[in-house]
Amino acid sequence: MSFPRRVDAVVFDMDGLLLDTEIVYRAAMIEAGDVFGVQFTGETYASMVGKTTPECGIMLRDLYGETFPVQSYFERVWSDVEDLLAAETKLKSGVIEILDYLDDLGLPRGIATSNGMVAVEKYLGRFDLLRRFNAVVAHQDVTKHKPNPDPYLLAAQRIGVDPAHCLALEDSHPGVRAAHAAGMMTVMVPDILDPNEEMHDKCIHIADSLHHVMDLLKASV
Repeated sequence: MSFPRRVDAVVFDMDGLLLDTEIVYRAAMIEAGDVFGVQFTGETYASMVGKTTPECGIMLRDLYGETFPVQSYFERVWSDVEDLLAAETKLKSGVIEILDYLDDLGLPRGIATSNGMVAVEKYLGRFDLLRRFNAVVAHQDVTKHKPNPDPYLLAAQRIGVDPAHCLALEDSHPGVRAAHAAGMMTVMVPDILDPNEEMHDKCIHIADSLHHVMDLLKASV
């Protein structure tokens, strides 16, 4: 068996899991760092993956001082991100295939993301994907965000499936912690961040791609 329990639903993260957006966010934040006269590195970005914008703002002030203009910095970042994503937003490999397979199995699915609903609608809407999910939990839907379990618990509640029988798919460390804390069977599909020992401990599997996840599901049917 690929999973310790029956999978009755699947809950997806969005950035870096459904959408190839993390590299865009990283590029925009590094570029904005240059504009604001600070050295924002790929390592700094990696430490922020999976965190909310307010949390990242606190980290920026810790790094660059209390007077660092966080709001202006993020306005520049989001402007650059919009331009980059408008030019080319890519789905991660295997998204359509795994959704088609879940259709074949008749399994409901949801999204638990730290991003806002406006971004969810804008980016997934480009691919007509929102209609393929039974529930979406975005930033404004919870007060405690990843790595707290609340986004995943609310997703399970909205889908109507016990978290213990939900498969959670994540690319970030905070996301894995959240899904594991919610009691879900968790699979990490690494993007920007490599799995560390903690991730191996908290995950049922570390998958190479969503195609790999689909193979795991097929092996468990």
